[in-house]
Amino acid sequence: MSEQNEIRSAPLTPRPRSAAPTPPVVSSPPVSCPPSQYHSPSLSRSPLLNEEHADQAPPPSKTPKTPRTPRLSLTPRFITPLGSPVRKALRMTKLDPQDAWLPITESRNGNKYYAAFHTLCSGIGVQALVLPVAFTILGWTWGIIGLTLAFIWQLYTLWLLVQLHESTENGMRYSRYLQLSCATFGERLGKLLALFPIMYLSGGTCVALIIIGGSTSKLFFQIVCGATCSAKPLTTVEWYLVFTCAAVVLSQLPNLNSIAGLSLVGAVTAVGYCTMIWAVSVAEGRLPGVSYNPVRGSTQVVRIFDVLNALGIIAFAFRGHNLILEIQATMPSDEKHPSRVPMWQGVRVSYTVISACLFPLAIGGYWAYGQKIPANGGMLTALYQFHSRDASQAVLGLTSLFVIVNALSSFQIYGMPMFDDMESKYTVRKKQPCPWWLRAIFRAMFGYGCFFVAVAIPFLGSLAGLIGGIALPVTLAYPCFMWLKIRKPKMYGAMWWLNWFLGVLGMSLSAVLIAAGLYVVIDTGVEVSFFKPH
Repeated sequence: MSEQNEIRSAPLTPRPRSAAPTPPVVSSPPVSCPPSQYHSPSLSRSPLLNEEHADQAPPPSKTPKTPRTPRLSLTPRFITPLGSPVRKALRMTKLDPQDAWLPITESRNGNKYYAAFHTLCSGIGVQALVLPVAFTILGWTWGIIGLTLAFIWQLYTLWLLVQLHESTENGMRYSRYLQLSCATFGERLGKLLALFPIMYLSGGTCVALIIIGGSTSKLFFQIVCGATCSAKPLTTVEWYLVFTCAAVVLSQLPNLNSIAGLSLVGAVTAVGYCTMIWAVSVAEGRLPGVSYNPVRGSTQVVRIFDVLNALGIIAFAFRGHNLILEIQATMPSDEKHPSRVPMWQGVRVSYTVISACLFPLAIGGYWAYGQKIPANGGMLTALYQFHSRDASQAVLGLTSLFVIVNALSSFQIYGMPMFDDMESKYTVRKKQPCPWWLRAIFRAMFGYGCFFVAVAIPFLGSLAGLIGGIALPVTLAYPCFMWLKIRKPKMYGAMWWLNWFLGVLGMSLSAVLIAAGLYVVIDTGVEVSFFKPH
């Protein structure tokens, strides 16, 4: 990673011209790059600037200095201590403008409010609506305990990632989860461990959002149109296409900071429909014949795998860790004002709101429906299945609209790492920013590619437990090992033992959850219907 340690220095102050003739100086063309701050390593393995030109300095002027001549400063503005370890690390750095060309790090004027919007929009969504399904297997006591421990655990690993985003030892900012993984475990092992889960969390989530958004759009049309409507309804595939077109149009916003308003709308609608769903369910009262006895399998092996699958559902509810470093990368940072301070302020506010949504949703939903909660769709399906006649059409229609708007907003933030990856391949090859028309093509290709997968594999939502097992190390295990490798806490100290315990436990849980998810899918079966969305 040493060849990637690149940072922008403060601009040189030009000397006044002297009357004496001076030899001409050939300078390299100016390069656009981010403001002076901790630098985020490029996705490229080699610097974009030629080392020979980067190391050359203009010949010193022989004109004697005067007291009014400004002194040239080759030290970045944010370096103040003379013996700073960051200053020592900068002696071997080179300029790399690639981060100024990519959508995640193109704009660095974010703040704690933007961080809260993005974190809330990515941290809560329709995956939380299936939490009562896990309670049907775990029961009241273990369901609440499992949800509480998972919430505390993922909040701790989130704090680790926020602290690891910027290094005070080498002056680098790890603006992408994959970069931090490669810096910790080595490039080959880091990609092997993190590439598939991260890309799956981004691309797979966008596919799931198209399925949910398209299906809910169809339901919303039926609610608004009414039973006596004579308009010919669109098919499910056509609703998928309508949703995808809207998502592709919104995806043309250039960078992560530019979608802060969308994230705010997505966060408000997510909180809105979560609150409305559990409030309506509790207000309508428990269904007749509700039972809270945990579902027991026929054999001991089946029971164990059912419990593990329920834990996978809980783990799947806490997604978004793969976006935390990207969100923090949109904020300015220097030695006196590191980005981790406002970032953690935004995270605390957002996760306070998230907890106020998840716990009432899980507990209230299980209280209202018990074992009758639908396995597919969870609370949203139960609302329409059991209360379509009791609740007002306005409440049902507004809930559906909130789900659609939240899915559109979440599509943008989860698609941004994929947009960033596609554009980085162009900037590495061409050594220039991606033109607007090519950026539009990339994002349209990604959106309609997700649409194709959504139509081809419409049963993706039935694999929530399995997906949770695959994504669990990114959330609960890898940050612990990263802290051990980078920060090197005191051996056998409290932080050392805590991170080793949580890291090993997270990897073990991931392995058994994947096995349990596969077993449940094979044992209970999944309604496989390729190219036949319902």
